[in-house]
Amino acid sequence: MTISVGICDDQALIRDGLRAQLGMVPDIEVVGVAADGLQAVALARTHRPAVLLMDIRMPGLDGIEATRRICADPQCAGVRTVILTTFDVDELVYAALAAGASGFLVKDATPEDIVRAIRVVAAGEALLAPTVTSRLIHEFARRAPAPHRGERLATLTQREREILVLVARGMSNAEIADALTLSPATVKTHVSRILAKADARDRAQLVVLAYESGLVSPAP
Repeated sequence: MTISVGICDDQALIRDGLRAQLGMVPDIEVVGVAADGLQAVALARTHRPAVLLMDIRMPGLDGIEATRRICADPQCAGVRTVILTTFDVDELVYAALAAGASGFLVKDATPEDIVRAIRVVAAGEALLAPTVTSRLIHEFARRAPAPHRGERLATLTQREREILVLVARGMSNAEIADALTLSPATVKTHVSRILAKADARDRAQLVVLAYESGLVSPAP
């Protein structure tokens, strides 16, 4: 199955570079590019790519507000936004996650890492590689609002809470199954139930919820 991808970045060099790299991958099709947030929203509505790579810092409508609009728009149902970030300077990644972004890509990632991340996010299997997830989430979760116990977690069973903690650490269903000695199918069922109970759009929102509720704490 071909994965449709959109690219939004205000730098033409990055847009063109990503488009050229992804254009050589048989199972990925770039369906459109955008130079700012408004164009990204229009792209999402028109082409509904499975994955939309979104820069954060852009003139006019930034990537966070564009992500928020896309995630709230019924016309963009099924579009998963992945934030393009430079870890050392972007302090807005956590805000983008809270707005509904489904994952991260660091701009200096290798072409192989970018392709792998797109496939992972398109499949909805995991947020991203645990090393990226841990590094970014742990850093920006420190700057999140004070933890609070939300009603959205109140109905979770003990097993579901246990699995949510592992999801928040960036583990895939297969990794969780191995850690808890469960079948991948059982873990997938648990994750689906957690998503429904927490009224979360995807695993990225579960990560945000786990940190903001205090169920998971950033590493010291």
